[in-house]
Formats: sequence, C-alpha cells, structure tokens
Amino acid sequence: MSEHLLHGESVTDEQIQAWADEAEAGYDLSKLPKARRGRPPVGDGPGVVVPVRLDAATLAALTARAEAEGIATRSEAIRAAVREWTTHVA
Repeated sequence: MSEHLLHGESVTDEQIQAWADEAEAGYDLSKLPKARRGRPPVGDGPGVVVPVRLDAATLAALTARAEAEGIATRSEAIRAAVREWTTHVA
C-alpha cells in the first residue's frame, strides 16, 4: 500500500473513501465558493504576454534587486521596472 499525502500530511484510505462518498452524494453548488478562472489581473484590463530574453548577468541583477526590495516574482519586478521607466520620462 502506498502512502497518500495532502499538503505533506498522511491521508488514510478511510478518509479518501469518506471524501469519495461525500462527492458521490453530491454537493449544493450554491454553497461552494465562487471559483475564479485564469490569472489575477495585473493592471487595467487583460494582460498581454511579452516574451523577453535576458542574459545571465541581467537576470541575476533583476533577482537580487527584487529580493532586496521584497518583490516576490520576476514578473512583478519586470512590471515595476517598466512602470518606473515609462512614467519617469526624461
């Protein structure tokens, strides 16, 4: 028998069967939380993917600056840099 895990915690076969029984009995869909589809918005309107290539040194600098400023992802860091560059025109 293989071990089943959920969020790193062991789950018994009995718990899995209880969940299956619950699902087979059906759910009141009006009581389920509303599911959001897709990625969260990043500004006004839908986002557009813009592929960009960065060399290793630039990527390392981006990562270091993002970490120093508490920015969680590369995408957030790149958006912040582009916003700064586009709003502070010389």
